[in-house]
Amino acid sequence: MVDSPVVSVRGEVVREVPPELARFSVTVAARDRDRQTTLERLARRADAVRELIDGYGPAIDRREAGDLRVRPELKRSGERVAAYHGSVTTTVTVTDFTVLGELMLRLAEQDQTSVNGPWWLLRPDSPVHSAARRAAVDAAVTRAREYADALGAQVTALVELADTGLSSAPPPSMNRVGYGVSMMAESAAAPELELDPQVQTVHASVEARFTISTPTLD
Repeated sequence: MVDSPVVSVRGEVVREVPPELARFSVTVAARDRDRQTTLERLARRADAVRELIDGYGPAIDRREAGDLRVRPELKRSGERVAAYHGSVTTTVTVTDFTVLGELMLRLAEQDQTSVNGPWWLLRPDSPVHSAARRAAVDAAVTRAREYADALGAQVTALVELADTGLSSAPPPSMNRVGYGVSMMAESAAAPELELDPQVQTVHASVEARFTISTPTLD
C-alpha cells in the first residue's frame, strides 16, 4: 500500500493594531539628615501620588506600588551618616489614552517626583492574539491547497499542526515612546501634552503537514 503524498507548509500572519494599554512609572523621592523625617516625607509624597492616580477612576487599569529604596549617604570618612535617601516607584497602567498626557504631567508637578514612559502594549488575553493564530492556520491551509492544486491534486487530511510562536513585541521604535520629566510644583496650571499611541505588531506562525491526493502531473 502506497502512502499518501504529504505537503509541509508554514502559515504566517503579521497584523498591525492599535495598543490597548499604556504603562508608565512614577517615582517619588525624599532626602533628609534624619531617617524618620525622610521616611515621613516619602510616605506623604507617595500618598499624594496614589490619591492623584485614584482620582482618575476607570481610566486606570492597574496601580502597583513597589521598588522601595532607602539608603544612607555616608560621609567621606568612616561610617557616619550625612543623610538618608528614600524613593518609591509606582507603575501605572492606563486604558483611557485621552487622559494619559494630563495625568503624567500632573504627577510630574508633584514635589520630588519623576515620571517615565509611556510604554504601549496589548492585553495578554487580547482577542487580537487568537485572531492572529486563526489567520495563521488559514494561511497554512490556503498555501497547502495552492501547492496541491499546482500538482493537480487536492488536500485530503491534516497530519500535523505545530504552533511556532506568537509575538506582539516589535522593535522598540514601534511600541514605545519614552518620556521622562521631573518637576517641582511651581506652576499654577500644567501644560497640555498629547501622546500618540504607538502601533503594535502581532506576528503568528504555524507549521502544518497535510496529505494530498495522488498528483496527476499532466
